[in-house]
Amino acid sequence: MSAVILDGRASAARIKRKLAHHIVALQKQHKIVPGLAVIRAGDHQASQVYVASKMQQCQEVGIQSFQATFKEKTSHEEILEQIHRFNANPQVHGILVQMPLPRHLDSEKIIHAIDPLKDVDGLHPENLGALMAGVPRIVPCTPQGCLSLLRQYRKNLKGLLAVIIGRSILVGKPLTLLLLQENCTIVIAHSKTRHLPELCRQADILVAAAGHPCLVKGSWVKPGAIVLDVGINRMANKDGTSDLLGDVDFEEVKEIAGAITPVPGGVGPMTVAALLQNTVKLMTHQLGLI
Repeated sequence: MSAVILDGRASAARIKRKLAHHIVALQKQHKIVPGLAVIRAGDHQASQVYVASKMQQCQEVGIQSFQATFKEKTSHEEILEQIHRFNANPQVHGILVQMPLPRHLDSEKIIHAIDPLKDVDGLHPENLGALMAGVPRIVPCTPQGCLSLLRQYRKNLKGLLAVIIGRSILVGKPLTLLLLQENCTIVIAHSKTRHLPELCRQADILVAAAGHPCLVKGSWVKPGAIVLDVGINRMANKDGTSDLLGDVDFEEVKEIAGAITPVPGGVGPMTVAALLQNTVKLMTHQLGLI
C-alpha cells in the first residue's frame, strides 16, 4: 500500500487563512500592520524565485513586505548597514537573510547582526540558545514546518526513533531540539556517518536534509516509517528545462513508508507558512501583546 502523502500546500493554506484573520483582528484592535524584510544578495536564480514567492504570500495574508537586493560582489558593510536600518525601522518586525549568500560573504556574521527580536528565522545565537534551553522565543521555519506535518499525521511522537540526515543549523540541529521536546530518541547522521542505510532502516521518523538528490532509497526505509524530505535540488535537463528533486527517491519510498512528503509541495510551503507566523509572533513580542 502506498504511503499517505503529507500535503504541505494544503496544510500551509489552512495556516495562512487562519493567520490572515488574526492579522485583520490585530489591525482593528491595535492599528498596526506586521512587516517582514528580506535581504537577498547575488544572482542565484532559485533565491530570486523564493523571495518573490515570499513577498507574494506576505501580501496574501496582510503582511507588509520590504526587500533589499544586492549585487553578487556586494560587501559585508553594505549588507550590515541595511540590516542596521531594518533593525531601527519600527515598521519591520521580522528580518530574513535569503540563503545562499555569495561565497565571499560571512553568513554567520551577517545573521549575528540581526536584532534577536527581529530574527524571523530563529538563527541568531540568542534564539538558538533559548531553543536549546527549551524556552524558544522563535523556532526556525523549516524545522517548525516539519514538526507541524509530523503532528498532523501522528499526534503523539513520544518514544519514536528519529534519524535526521544532515546537521545544518538551518534544519538538522534545531529539528533535533524540537523532537527532543516531543520525547523522541534522536540520531543525527552526516557525511561521516558509517552504515547509513542500516541506520535509516531503524527509524520511525526519517528526515532527509542532506542536499543530495534521491539519496534515500526504498531499501533504506523501515516499513510504515514517516519520511520527511527537506531536500530541494534543481536538476538541469538536456532540453534546457529543469526538474525539482528531493533527497528521497519518492517513487521507491512511497511504496514502503507510512507517510511521506513530496517535493515540491511538502516541507517547502510549510516553511513559508512558518515564516509568516513567525513575523506576526515577533510583532506581538515587540509590542508586548503576549
